[in-house]
Amino acid sequence: MAMNLKNSALLIVDVQNDFLPGGALAVGGGEEVIPLINALQQHFNFIVATQDFHPADHGSFAANHEGKKVGEVIDLNGLPQFLWPVHCVQGSMGVEFHEELNPTNWTAIFQKGKNSEVDSYSGFFDNARREDTGLGDFLQNEGIMNVFVTGLAQDYCVKFTALDSVSLGFKTFLITDATKAVNVNVSDEEKALEEMKNAGVVLIESSAILDHVRI
Repeated sequence: MAMNLKNSALLIVDVQNDFLPGGALAVGGGEEVIPLINALQQHFNFIVATQDFHPADHGSFAANHEGKKVGEVIDLNGLPQFLWPVHCVQGSMGVEFHEELNPTNWTAIFQKGKNSEVDSYSGFFDNARREDTGLGDFLQNEGIMNVFVTGLAQDYCVKFTALDSVSLGFKTFLITDATKAVNVNVSDEEKALEEMKNAGVVLIESSAILDHVRI
């Protein structure tokens, strides 16, 4: 019997050129999620994507802090900030979605990380939870109850998106094989999965949807 995907959204997180092979912040094996996500899209009537969309002067970029290097942690307006390479800058090729990702049936795209003074891993809120993207209200207004999360990177933007989804009351699923981790530290992927599971995110594989198995 097929899984009931009524009132469900597929949420595609940051499948952008800079997070894929050859990109400024490439996630190992990131390209492997694209065929899976395209296949999953065929099972959903409601599909939303998020897009990292940074100004060039973003405070999370090591290059914007004299004497600092990628991987260092600084204080950015009261929050600890891991410093990243310059990535997903507005107007660059790196910010664009990968050409093999099929956007034909997307309902909306929500951009994040536009405020240079705070980082924004989640598709719902910035890291300080001072501003939101409007995604939560949008899903609620459309009657969405179940959110299925895919994309990049599992231990950062995907994780925080899934955690915020749960906090807003959505039944949230992580499609584990349709996401890949950065693994700045070797155990980050496993820690992220455990954190999401403990928060109430349901971990499934794509086969639960593609093979019509009820969970």
